Amino acid sequence: MATVSHNGPGTKRVRLSPDERREQLVSLGVKMLRDRTLEDISIGEIARQAGISRGLLFHYFASKQDFQRAIVRRANEELLARTMPDRSLDLFSMLRDAVERYIDYVSENRISYQGLLRGPASGSPELMALADATRDAMVDRILTETPLAADDPELPRLRLVFRGWIAFVEETTLIWLREEQIGRTELIDTLVGALPALAMHPVLTEWLAGSADGSALPA
Repeated sequence: MATVSHNGPGTKRVRLSPDERREQLVSLGVKMLRDRTLEDISIGEIARQAGISRGLLFHYFASKQDFQRAIVRRANEELLARTMPDRSLDLFSMLRDAVERYIDYVSENRISYQGLLRGPASGSPELMALADATRDAMVDRILTETPLAADDPELPRLRLVFRGWIAFVEETTLIWLREEQIGRTELIDTLVGALPALAMHPVLTEWLAGSADGSALPA
């Protein structure tokens, strides 16, 4: 629980529990990440905004790299939350809606998105492990929502295909953010249309095509 102490006339300092302070610092880092790369996040600026000394930040994080990992982990959680499937929609609309929200999120955070995937951070094994975990979570979501039996022999291949599709989405989006040669709608059409084309699975293709044109789907 936060408490307030007075250090002198007209001054006060909010004291937070360790968990609250850690949460505050990570939240400040994620906020800064929206308009700068991970490497450009200043520990000193974070400390000033939190009202603590620079050295005290390392009471909550073992190192600058540990703090950066916490920021990226939280940013990845935000991305997954923003792209949570809307189960009130049919399969095609659910996919398109999630892709639309993905594009919106990375457009709002383009500097950090480009930096994490192509900047110095992309060479960090620890940060790349976090990115891979996020990609795996997205693949699991797709597999969960598809009308495929748990013992479908194609599942291992489809898991590989879906992971490749996510790589396609990332690379295509990076190029689009840099050049924007086509409009947002055309980009989304391309990304959504690529998934069934890559999957080459008759049941999945039928469901996506049926959802897209509004025809009846098999129960």
